[in-house]
Amino acid sequence: MSPIRLAIVEDQTLVREGLASLLSLVHDLVIVGKAADGAEALAQLEAWGADVILMDVRMPGMNGVAATRQICARVPCPRVLMLTTFDDDAYIFEALRAGAAGYLLKNADPDYLAAAIRAVHAGQAVLDPAVTPRVVRQALRGEAQPAHQIEQLTVRERAVLRLLAQGGTNAEIGQHLALSEGTVKNHVSHILAKLNVPDRAHAIRIALEWNWLHE
Repeated sequence: MSPIRLAIVEDQTLVREGLASLLSLVHDLVIVGKAADGAEALAQLEAWGADVILMDVRMPGMNGVAATRQICARVPCPRVLMLTTFDDDAYIFEALRAGAAGYLLKNADPDYLAAAIRAVHAGQAVLDPAVTPRVVRQALRGEAQPAHQIEQLTVRERAVLRLLAQGGTNAEIGQHLALSEGTVKNHVSHILAKLNVPDRAHAIRIALEWNWLHE
């Protein structure tokens, strides 16, 4: 398999170079670009040809949320994984609404970070365990669901979507629901088709924004 092409957007030079050095040692990752802020990232985006972008949230100039919004508006676009020291609710939800496929804190274990990059590249959504409960609680306080959309999903598909939003992999969801991994994959495909979204991150964002997780 071809290595995952990774770019790093981080304003602190030591952190940026440290991440690049660390992740370049991972056998299935290759660093294709680095930038100090969102504007620089956008300027180099096409040249990078990145599959996944590690994006800091707070940076001088264009911040990570603004850059993510512009990157995710492109077709096709790389997957964006936020990596930050800030676990403030506002940053978390702004990043997810902008199109980020994941949100991790910088104290994440290196192996966990590499696994998260692989998961995001594979179309999954990733949330740091420290922020997942708050995302779920916020969803429970959200707006009422649009019935015409939620009714398209079966009870089992809604259960799969809830577990996706909690960061579950296909294997973990299958174990929880007593389903094979292949069956879970089929359910996810049906969810994406019914909600007319391109990937898991968009489906999860819709579920969060429309308060579907309490169903």
